[in-house]
Amino acid sequence: MSQNKVELKAQDLNGHGGVFCPNPKAGMALWSGHPKVFLDVAKTGSAKCPYCGTEYALAAGEHAHSHH
Repeated sequence: MSQNKVELKAQDLNGHGGVFCPNPKAGMALWSGHPKVFLDVAKTGSAKCPYCGTEYALAAGEHAHSHH
């Protein structure tokens, strides 16, 4: 499994406070990736993909604006 870590800015999150993995912004080729999965980053400030292990986390000082 990959141990990649992707640092995000609040503007990188979608309207629901999350991101999708695989993510082309993280240098991942969509054609060779796993099924697309939604990761809720806004809830705790980070989320880990259950398929590849990539961790998505908000950068220091960034705050998510979600609809929760």
